[in-house]
Amino acid sequence: MISSLKNIFATIALGFGVASMGSLILLLLGVENYLSDLLILSAVFTVIIIVCFVIFFKGLSKAPSDGLLYTGIAIGLKLLLEIILVVFWFVVAKKSSIEMVLMFFILYLPFTLFLILTILKTLNKK
Repeated sequence: MISSLKNIFATIALGFGVASMGSLILLLLGVENYLSDLLILSAVFTVIIIVCFVIFFKGLSKAPSDGLLYTGIAIGLKLLLEIILVVFWFVVAKKSSIEMVLMFFILYLPFTLFLILTILKTLNKK
């Protein structure tokens, strides 16, 4: 339980850190018009990762065979939610400029790496 709360708070801190650093970079470059998009994407990625952590850590408290199923569900749900986000962001909201595509994948990378590395580290300890 404490480990899951620690990772959820770390995810929130990652979200704030990425949003803060991105905001600072955007302000220094003078492109303030992408600031709201950066904050929205950071918040959505943070929520997706928190949902995945809740499912993953719930599976750790189950039997080992169920834990593997929960891990797969968490990663599969992350993929599904991010595909929905991509479709909504680029098709529905029409935010398909090269800057938006780069910002999306630059934000996607740290959140995905954080989730995968945390899952691997937790499974190695168990």
